[in-house]
Amino acid sequence: MLLLLFDIDGTLLQRASVEHALALRTAAGAVHGVDLMGVDGVDYAGRTDRAITRDLLAAVGVSEVDDAWLDACVTEYERLCPDDLSAKVAPGMVDLLEALSARPSEFRLALVTGNLEPVARIKLAAAGIGHYFEPGQGGFGSDDEDRGRLPAIARGRASSPPWSRERTVVIGDTPRDIACARVDEVRVAAVATGPYAVEALAEADAVVDDASSLLPVLEDWLG
Repeated sequence: MLLLLFDIDGTLLQRASVEHALALRTAAGAVHGVDLMGVDGVDYAGRTDRAITRDLLAAVGVSEVDDAWLDACVTEYERLCPDDLSAKVAPGMVDLLEALSARPSEFRLALVTGNLEPVARIKLAAAGIGHYFEPGQGGFGSDDEDRGRLPAIARGRASSPPWSRERTVVIGDTPRDIACARVDEVRVAAVATGPYAVEALAEADAVVDDASSLLPVLEDWLG
């Protein structure tokens, strides 16, 4: 069986992070008494919410981060999240998730994402695909600021002793997804459905144009 660790933004969903980014800035700004709405130049792609928030606050001179922003961000995202994000699901992704979930003796689905876990669950539920990912599994931006530590966290939650590296695959859309897989020495499949073209993802073990091309790759890795 392969443990498949899916990224969310750019991989499972496309262009579904506007409200998420607003919630993060609003909550962190309110907790720290600063205005983060005009802060530019902070990179979001493939990073954890904790790392993004630290950079946003540093840009306005805040060096000590109060973790009260975590709960505030979840509350704000609950308020802002659209009721229906199904149109944001990446093309072919529902068919892929359905095919994988129909083979529970071969594939196990979980998440590795920089999103805070409650935000991730709310977002995927609104998109209509949350039920493919069981509660209590995965690695999230609320677990650690360092994206590279998240696959190991997910493997530890999947089994005891931790799920083997040889049977674990990170699925993402950015060079940072590839890098986090390399930190944990697990395989990585990249999909060019986010902001990066196929050429920028060449360091992955496999690169595909879209979700529909992933299943043959994963079936090959079963062996």
